[in-house]
Amino acid sequence: MNLADLLVEGKAVIVDGAMGTLLQAQGLARGECPEGWNLLYPERVQAVHAAYLAAGAQIIETNTFGANRVKLAAYGLAAKVREINAAGVRLAREAAGGRALAAASIGPTGRLFAPWGDLTFEEAYAVFAEQAEACAAAGADILWVETMGELGEARAALLAARETGLPVVVTLTFSNGARTLTGTDPVTAAVVLTHLGAAAVGANCSGGAQELWPVLAEMARATALPLVVQPNAGLPRPEGGQSVFPVGPEEFAAWGKRFLDLGVALLGGCCGTTPAHIAALTAAVKGRAVPARSVIPGAALSSRSRTVFVGSGCPPLLIGERINPTGKKALATALKARAWDEVVALGRSQEEEGAGALDVNVGLPGGPEPELLRDAVRALGAQLGSPLVLDSANPQALAAALPEYPGRALINSVSGRPESLAAVLPLAKKYGAAVVALTLNEQGIPPRAEERVAVARRIVAAAEQAGLARQDVLVDCLTLTAGAAEAGPRETLRAVRLAKDLGLSTLLGVSNVSHGLPGRETLNSTFLAMALAAGLDAVIADPASTRIKETLLAGAALTGRDPGAKRYIETVAGKAPAAPKGGEVAREGEVNRSKGANLGQALRRGEKDALVRGVQEELAAGRDPLELLNTDLLPALGQVGEMYARGEYFLPQLLLSAEAMEAALGLLERAIGTAGVARAGRVALATVAGDIHDIGKNIVAALLRANGFQVVDLGRDVPPEEVVAAVAGGVDAVGLSALMTTTLPSLEQTVQAVKRAAPHLPVMVGGAVVTEEYARSIGADGYAADGVGAVALARQLIARAQQSKEVETDAHA
Repeated sequence: MNLADLLVEGKAVIVDGAMGTLLQAQGLARGECPEGWNLLYPERVQAVHAAYLAAGAQIIETNTFGANRVKLAAYGLAAKVREINAAGVRLAREAAGGRALAAASIGPTGRLFAPWGDLTFEEAYAVFAEQAEACAAAGADILWVETMGELGEARAALLAARETGLPVVVTLTFSNGARTLTGTDPVTAAVVLTHLGAAAVGANCSGGAQELWPVLAEMARATALPLVVQPNAGLPRPEGGQSVFPVGPEEFAAWGKRFLDLGVALLGGCCGTTPAHIAALTAAVKGRAVPARSVIPGAALSSRSRTVFVGSGCPPLLIGERINPTGKKALATALKARAWDEVVALGRSQEEEGAGALDVNVGLPGGPEPELLRDAVRALGAQLGSPLVLDSANPQALAAALPEYPGRALINSVSGRPESLAAVLPLAKKYGAAVVALTLNEQGIPPRAEERVAVARRIVAAAEQAGLARQDVLVDCLTLTAGAAEAGPRETLRAVRLAKDLGLSTLLGVSNVSHGLPGRETLNSTFLAMALAAGLDAVIADPASTRIKETLLAGAALTGRDPGAKRYIETVAGKAPAAPKGGEVAREGEVNRSKGANLGQALRRGEKDALVRGVQEELAAGRDPLELLNTDLLPALGQVGEMYARGEYFLPQLLLSAEAMEAALGLLERAIGTAGVARAGRVALATVAGDIHDIGKNIVAALLRANGFQVVDLGRDVPPEEVVAAVAGGVDAVGLSALMTTTLPSLEQTVQAVKRAAPHLPVMVGGAVVTEEYARSIGADGYAADGVGAVALARQLIARAQQSKEVETDAHA
C-alpha cells in the first residue's frame, strides 16, 4: 500500500493529529527534545501512534518534525540525525503494522531564509537532504514536509526530499491575512509546489480551521493535486495554569466535513488535536467521496508573492523587456559593477508601468552569465512581486539561477535544436519552470509558418516526454523585421494562428518588427493588435509605451479575454493611473534615476544602496543630519509600518526597509556623533528557557534597531536569571518570546522574575502561542502580535514608564 493507493478511490483519507500534545501529557519536560524520545522512550512514542491508529488514522506521522541538523544542534544532538530519524520511522512502521502508512515528518529549520536571514538555499537543501535520506532509508512511505512559513525553504525541502523517489507532501502555515510569514498567498504556494513535483499540497497549524478555510478555498482553484489540511484545535488559552485548546472534537469534525466538501482529500490535525479529535473526524468523513474541483486554466508564473496566468482565455500578459543590456550602456555598467539596486529599480519602474512579468537578460560579452543571472534573480526575487522570465540560451546560467528563484519562472527559451532540448527541458522539469518554445531549428528560422509550427510541435512533444504539461509551453513564433522581409510579419501572424489552432499558448516580442524603420511605436502597436486578433497570449514589450498598453487593454476586451470589458472600463474611466507617454525602448539614464533621489521613497522600497548614496549626497551638500532624520527618514519608516499593518507590505519588505534604515542611521551617527541621534530606548530581548525558536525575536530586534532602539539580544533558550542579569545592566524594557505551548510556564516564570527584580520595568511578550489575554494573566505590561506592534508597544511602554518616573521624582522633590 502507498499514498497513490489510498487516494485512487477518491475518498477522504484520515491523517493523525498532534504528536507534541500527547508527549507532553506523558511527561515531556520544558526544554526537552521531543525527537530525542525516539531513543529514550520509544514505547511512549509508539503509544501515541497506537492511539491515532485506534482513532481511524490511515496515515501516521513520525516523531521527527524537528529532527534536522539545525534544530537538533540546540540540544547537542546534531550527530544523531540519522539515528533519531531512523528510530522515528521504525516506531511508526512497527505501530502501523501494515494498517496505515508511515509519513516522515520534516519541519522547518527555525532559521530565517536568505536574504532576510542567514539560511541559504544550499545549506537548507543539504539539511533537508540529510533528514530525507535518513527517513527514506529507514522505510518511510511518505515524506511529509510541514509547517513551512517561507516558500523558499519549502522549495529547498521539497527538492531535497524528492531525490529519494518517495512521494512528498508539503504544507505551509498561514496567518490571518491568508499569507505566509514572508508574504506568499495560497494560489502561489499551490502553483509553485505543484510544479516542483509535490504529491499533495495544503496547509497546517496556523490559527485553526476557520483561519485555514479561505487558504484551502484558494488552493483548490490553483492545483489539481490532492489537498491537505491539518488545523490546530484553535489557539491555546490559559486556564488554571494550563494551556487549553478551545476547539473540541465535534467542532473539529464539523470543519472536517466542510473541508471535504471543498475538495480536500487528506484531513488531519495539528497542535492541540488528540485521538478524540481524529476519531470524531473519522466518523464524520471516512469513506465519503472527495468532490471534483475545477482549476484556473492556463500556464501559471509566480514570484514569491504573486501569480499570473497565461493562455486559455486569460488576459494577454505584458512582459517587460528593459532588463537587457543590449544597446544600454548604463545597464551594462551596472551589471559589471554588480549594482543590483539599479537593476531592481529598472524592474520596479516596469512593474509600476504595468508589466505583469519581467524578462531578465544579463548577457554581457565575455561576462560570467551564470553568476550574473543568479545574483540578478536573487535581487529581483527578494524585492519585486512580478514573476521573472529568465532570458538566456546558456544552460549553465539557468542551472545557477533556477534554484535561487522562490517562485515559478518562465525560461526564455528552448529551441528545436536537439542540444537545446536536451539541456533545457530537464532543468525546467527539475525546478518546475515553464518554457518558451523558440521556433528555431538546426537550419535557423524557418521561413514559412507551417515549418515553424512543426518545430513547435517537436518541442511540445519533447517537453511532454520530459514531464512538462502542454500548457506550460509558450510558443514564440519569432517576430522578423518588416524592413528586411516583407513576408516576415505575415508569416509570424500565420504561425500564431496555426499554433492556436493546435491549442498552444503563444508569445511574441514585438519590438523587432519595427527595427530600422521610422514611427516604431505605430508599427509595434499595430503589429501587436494583429497578433492579438490571431490569438497571441503574451507579449514582450516596453511597458512605458502607452500605445502598447492601450492595444493590450482594448485587444483583450475585443477578443473575449476581458469578461464584460471590466478591466477596460475601469482603466478608461480613470480608476487606473494614466500611463506615461512615449514608447521608445529604454531611456539610457533610467537605471541611474534613483541616485540622490527621494530618500523616503528609497527607504519605503528597501533600497539600501540607493538610500545610503542619497544620505551621503545630502550630508556632503551640507544637509543637517537631524533634520534629514526627522523630516525624511522617520516619517517614511512609519509609512512602512502602516503599509504592513494594512496588508500592503509583508515581512520581506519590512525587513529590507529596516536594513536600509539601520545603514542610514549608522551614517547619521558618524556625521554628528552617537550622542546627537536620540535613541528611543534600550530593550533586552530573549526567547525563554526551553524554546529554541528565535525567528520572531530576530525580526523584532531588526525592527527595533531600525527605529532607533538599542537592542540587547540575549538569544534563545534563555533562563530567567540571565534576563534578570541583563536588567541589572540597565535597560528600559524587556521583550520576551515563546513559540511553544510547553514554554508558556517558562514565559510566566521569566516575567515574574523580572518583576521581582525591577517592579516598574516594562515587560512585553509575544510569540505564536501567546495571546493578549494570556499576557495579562501572567503580569506582562503588554502583548505584541508582530514586529511592527512590538516597536509601537516598546515606545508606548517606555514613554509611560518615563512619565511615571518623572511624576515620582516630582512627588519627592
